[in-house]
Amino acid sequence: MVDYYDTILAAIAGSVLGGVLLASVTTLSLSVGLFLGSLVAIVFVYDAMFRNPPLPPMDPRIAASVVVWHALLFALALATFVG
Repeated sequence: MVDYYDTILAAIAGSVLGGVLLASVTTLSLSVGLFLGSLVAIVFVYDAMFRNPPLPPMDPRIAASVVVWHALLFALALATFVG
């Protein structure tokens, strides 16, 4: 039986592969396709980690630090991509 988290893993892989496919059928470079696919995959990761976590809710301070960390990683990826 397929569990919810199995579906999430398939959606993450499908998003990244969709970005590769987009890059192969359009004039976008592979790095741009992977970047766009990864942005879509972030939605599924967020859903699995914060909206429907597999564990009981954690301390709000820990959740806030995780959100800030991922925001910094996103900003770094965006700065690398743009700059």
